[in-house]
Amino acid sequence: MTILTNSMVRLGAASILIPAAAALAAPPPPSMPPADDARVPVEEVAVDASQDAVANDQSRAAVQAVPVWQAGDVDELLSYIDVIHQHGLTPADYDAAGLRAIRASGSAEEVSAAATERYERLANDLARGHAGEKSRIDWHVVDPDLQKEGDLRYLTLRALYDNDITGSLDALMPTHPQYEALKAALKKEIGKGSAARAKNVAEIRLNMDRWRWLPRDLGDRYIIVNVPAYTAALVENGETLSRHRAVAGAKNTPTPQLSVEATGVIFNPYWNVPKSIEPEVRGKAGYEAVRGDDGSIIRWRQPPGPSNSLGRVKFVMYNPHLIYLHDTNARGLFNAEERARSHGCIRTENILKLATILLEEDGGDWSAAKTAEVINSGENTGAKFVKPIPVHIVYFSAVAKADGDILAYEDIYNRDKPVLATLNDAPRGADPLAPRDEVAALN
Repeated sequence: MTILTNSMVRLGAASILIPAAAALAAPPPPSMPPADDARVPVEEVAVDASQDAVANDQSRAAVQAVPVWQAGDVDELLSYIDVIHQHGLTPADYDAAGLRAIRASGSAEEVSAAATERYERLANDLARGHAGEKSRIDWHVVDPDLQKEGDLRYLTLRALYDNDITGSLDALMPTHPQYEALKAALKKEIGKGSAARAKNVAEIRLNMDRWRWLPRDLGDRYIIVNVPAYTAALVENGETLSRHRAVAGAKNTPTPQLSVEATGVIFNPYWNVPKSIEPEVRGKAGYEAVRGDDGSIIRWRQPPGPSNSLGRVKFVMYNPHLIYLHDTNARGLFNAEERARSHGCIRTENILKLATILLEEDGGDWSAAKTAEVINSGENTGAKFVKPIPVHIVYFSAVAKADGDILAYEDIYNRDKPVLATLNDAPRGADPLAPRDEVAALN
């Protein structure tokens, strides 16, 4: 016999046991409501291991059934929907009016079904963004939030058990300070009467949604590259430790958006020439052929040296898109205003400084002096970080400054319109950036 803790969730007329291990959040606290409480009593039950399959079936049945909503929970959900424009989402998408109508004339089961549908639609949009996959062009960042089957329903059950609809929805939103800054900027713009208001509101809304596409927590320490801003920054505990100008992919070779781990660096790297431009360098001085066992040429590469296109430093970032941060032998490009010039990788100014910071951390045996010695030797040398660091390559065409004003960047890959069209549920062919009353659209 094994002892399992189970949550008894009331779903309509039936009570179904849900294994506590399947719960999205932590199990209920030790102090439980009375047994006749209509929410979620918990009990200790002794079951044989052979009953696990039955428990799993019951768990699946639980997430398919409709939870019972109390009047106070419905009121709280309606209040939340009424002000969801503060997050750049359109209240009409969650149909508070329809829910109010059902509550006025429908049965308790109909009210519960309607409230559940609206809560889960809203929760999904807050956690993962309203704009769907089709509008996320070349976006390859995996957001783990609410990905598994049943996650939304368990979230609903937990919110009802905790009697905390507002808190459960607030907990889904991005934790990055820039999201809150954009929220404040949105409030400021909605309060304006300027002709530029509609465009500014549109830019804020679509970039707030992009933050929701990312994992809610990016980590305690990470590198974030914003392609439209042409910047790369090292962030630790919310503080920017090092910021660098960057050169991103050209318009015909755009940089994809992805999250990947950097495990170390290579000093004095070889540059493996991409197949797309191999004909331009084949047989030229300064490039060498890499041959297979049969003597045939596999690829061309450029040896380390002052003319190497990767410069002196390359970050090791394994990913199927072959995108990484690196130095360059054309450092004058960092002074250009428009820096969409690469084949897709991120050329990073002062990347040696960034590499040195990371190699010196965490008790590693790489000092600034050792790094300089290896660089000056010209030898192709690898160095591992003690702790791999996440690198998030993202696309934010607008950011909020501390004073609440918006800093907009060129939408270099024309990726804003599809996102805004989805946010606005715009008809096919319509221009989602055309001047209109954005405030009315949010209410």
